Amino acid sequence: MLNYMRCICLLCYLLFLLPAHADADVELSVQGQKPQLIREVYNYAGAAYLALDDVLPAIRLSGYWHSTQHIYSINLPGGKATLYPGGPYMKYRSEYIMLDAPARFIDGRLRVSEQFVLNQLADQLPFSIYYRNLGTSENPSSEAKNEQDRLFSFLLSKQHSQSHQQLRGVALDPAHGGDDVGVIGLQGVKEKDLVLSLALDLRRQIKMQLGIPVYLSRNEDYTLQSRGRLAVARDNPVDLFLILHAQAALNPNQHGIHLYVREGDPAQVLRPDSSISLALHLRRALRSAGFRVREIGGTDLLSLPGGDLPTVLIELGYLSNVADAENLTEEYARQRLAAALINGMQNFNRELTAPLPQP
Repeated sequence: MLNYMRCICLLCYLLFLLPAHADADVELSVQGQKPQLIREVYNYAGAAYLALDDVLPAIRLSGYWHSTQHIYSINLPGGKATLYPGGPYMKYRSEYIMLDAPARFIDGRLRVSEQFVLNQLADQLPFSIYYRNLGTSENPSSEAKNEQDRLFSFLLSKQHSQSHQQLRGVALDPAHGGDDVGVIGLQGVKEKDLVLSLALDLRRQIKMQLGIPVYLSRNEDYTLQSRGRLAVARDNPVDLFLILHAQAALNPNQHGIHLYVREGDPAQVLRPDSSISLALHLRRALRSAGFRVREIGGTDLLSLPGGDLPTVLIELGYLSNVADAENLTEEYARQRLAAALINGMQNFNRELTAPLPQP
């Protein structure tokens, strides 16, 4: 079990050595004390990231990095908290606290978002903290779309055809591949292999049941860059795009499917978001088939494209949980999962193509 946890944490360490740029200075201290200036602040996808080794001394806390377990421990007044690179939770005593954004290794140091400092960390303290981002602009949300986000929005600005009575095609992106294995789960199963197996099952069932083409970003085990992943949706006549992932957690009891859509899409101002509608139909179909599905989330920290194409990123389960892992490794369970997803797609398409009621 220990070796398994080390694999997960080491993998997350490698995956989250992300590009970013130094952006602004931050003042941080215990309320009423002289502010400490933190100059090494990085901006990633609209969020300011600070090194934990800079944050903790500024508010009179301490912590350390476990080089063997690949987790970071924070000594809080009420006990010890731990988190790991890429992890969606902070464990505090016996509680798992959802993070607004995961910790990330940037420029060789483990960094947390300012939301973590102001929310998850501050909530556990018996004193107030003073925090000021000296580089905050009048419209900080404008920073949320980095260059890759703008490329995604440009490439995927496609209108869904309202004239046809069935889906023209479906685009699937099984994540990772090649040298990028993704999460390593129980018995050494790899995320890259399981999401590809599900994508191939989906392609086969969609062709048999709906008779429409399915386009995969990859159909074998090879490395693929972001532009290549987007090409499957950009260059083909498709009406929805599913991005397939899996995940893991330190708590082996953590389980369930997560659905994510991109939030803050300007298109929502003009019309209801079709990605949210697609996610709702997928969630309903999955729950009807007996799968546990969490509430739909919206985020700018995931590489979700903007634009008009209905797009949902699906975290298919926790490979650190026995039941979730079986849903992706056992053929019968995987077929049930694929059938539920197809049912959700069909119901979404019926809603989208239904004639408007006459006045």
